[in-house]
Formats: sequence, C-alpha cells, structure tokens
Amino acid sequence: MNNETPTDLAALLTESVAARSSLLEQLHCEETTCYRLLHGAVEGCPGLTVDRYGPLLWVQTFHEPLPPGALEALSQAADQALGQSLIPIWNHRAQARHPASGYADPPEADGWHLAHEAGLAYEIQPRRWGKDPWLFLDFRATRRWVRAHSKDLSVLNLFAYTCGVGLAALAGGAREVWNVDFSASVLDVGLRNLDHNALDTQRFDTIQADVIPTVRQLGGLPVKGRGSRRRPYARFDARQFDLVVLDPPTWATSPFGAIDPVRDYGSLLKPSLLATKPGGVVVATNHVSTVEVEGWVDSLERTARKIGRPIQSLELLPPDGDFPSSDGRHPLKVAVLRA
Repeated sequence: MNNETPTDLAALLTESVAARSSLLEQLHCEETTCYRLLHGAVEGCPGLTVDRYGPLLWVQTFHEPLPPGALEALSQAADQALGQSLIPIWNHRAQARHPASGYADPPEADGWHLAHEAGLAYEIQPRRWGKDPWLFLDFRATRRWVRAHSKDLSVLNLFAYTCGVGLAALAGGAREVWNVDFSASVLDVGLRNLDHNALDTQRFDTIQADVIPTVRQLGGLPVKGRGSRRRPYARFDARQFDLVVLDPPTWATSPFGAIDPVRDYGSLLKPSLLATKPGGVVVATNHVSTVEVEGWVDSLERTARKIGRPIQSLELLPPDGDFPSSDGRHPLKVAVLRA
C-alpha cells in the first residue's frame, strides 16, 4: 500500500467486486462461498488482499499495516457490495517488521467456521501472525479439475496441506486417495473436513511423512540424502497411481534433500511420474512468481523424456477470474501432464 485512505480502499474494493459480478454469480450457483474480492497487486493496491471465506471477510496485508479505520471501511464496502454481513478479520503477514498496533479479531471470529466450495464444506479458522489460511483460493480451478477427473481413480496427493485436493478427488468418485504431508496438524484439518462432508473414510488416507522419501519409494527409487541413514522414515513399497498431484511449496528443506521448484523441479517430478501408471496424469504446480511458465514447461518435458516417460499431452490450468493478471502470467502455474 502507498498512501491510500480508508475511503480509497473501500472504493477499490467496491470496484473490484463489481468487476467480478458474473463470476460471483457463477460461484454462488456452484455453492461456493470463498473467493478473492480484491487482488491488490493487480487491482490498484499492492500488498493488500481481501477474501471471503464463508462468514469471514479476510483482509491480509503483506508489507505495511492497514491505516486506522481501513478495516471498518473495507468491511462496510464488502457488506454493501455482497448484500450480507461478514465478520472482518485482519492478518498482517509482515507482523515482525510492522506490528499491527494491538489489533485483535472480534469475538464472533473465535473458533472455526465453515466455508463452501462447489458444495463441499471446508473448516476455516482465523489465523494471524503471518500464517496461511487453511484453503488456498487460487487453487480452486485445480480442485475443480481434479474433482471432475477422479471417478474410479487412485489418487496420490503430495504436499497435501489440509487435503483440499484430496477431498475434491473423493467427492469426484475416486476409489482411493492418499494425502501425504509432514504436518500432522494440517492433515487433522483434512480429516475434520472429511467428517463435515460425511464422505467415505475408507477411501481416504492421511499419511504424516516426509514427501521426498515417500514419493521416491513409491516410484521405486532409493532414498538418499544426509539423513537417510540415521533418521527413520516411513517405509512404502513401490506402486503406481492413476492420478498424482504434485504441489510443492516455494522452498523447503528436509534431511532428505531440498525442495527447490526454481532450480531442481525435476527431482520431484521424476519420482512422481514413476509413481504414476502409464497413461496416467500428474498435476504439477509451481508457485514461484519469478519462474517463467515456458522454461518450467520445458523442464517438465526434459525430465519426462530423460526417464522414458515422454509427455503425451500438457494442459495449463489458469486460476479463476478472481485472481486477475495484468499480463496473463499468474504466479501460480498448474500443468496437467499425461505420460
């Protein structure tokens, strides 16, 4: 943000909601109540996003905190534009550098709330101090695709987080879904979402494990890395799935190697392809904004050729229109690979 006043921010929000009117109508028909209302980087206010998560109005700042009165002005503008009253909350992502002046969420924001996407219920809890929401909205188009293409398939969801993709696959009729993530707490959110939707628990597994040794074993590759000899890890036999979703973070390290989508995406794609049945699909993502889609796609194709699984078809999935781009180059890149 620069020197925008609360009135300026409210006007920007009103304008951005109006620009989304047809999309919001479509999303409401899909029984979706979580979407981005203002994407500040493109819509006039870098460092600010405004999202709806069911009953919550989720305002996030990434550099400078909100000026006094801005949250109230944004809340009033959103309520008027949407025709309903939402609970305003503010997550300042740069908390350590710019404290949010003792701000506290309103009492009615306490606890968890339910938001819906395509009729599925997702548990949402206000999170502050720079923490991510439990459902990433720019991934909606990918969850929609997975749900539409999962019937009777076995699905492996890597870096599952709160299992949003896994839940969509199960709702789409997948016969088996594995959700792999190192964090037990986010997998627990996924299990609660499973209960909220009364879906079949027998076809849905959550696996708390380091993704790197897990996918390498599933792909029939040896586990290596500085911790492979002295740190225990979950053991798996090699096996292949019909559909693999590979959604790594922008950067992470583990005793079994670095997760580096900029310089070494192939180290993740290779075992993921080997854990995919011939003719199956890998949905691969890259969240790093500085990675150009052409170079990334080229690296996917080179990795696939090198291991003898050349890509037969490749489709790019852009985010929905509530995540606009000034040049068509979204930070989130999603490729559907058939190999």
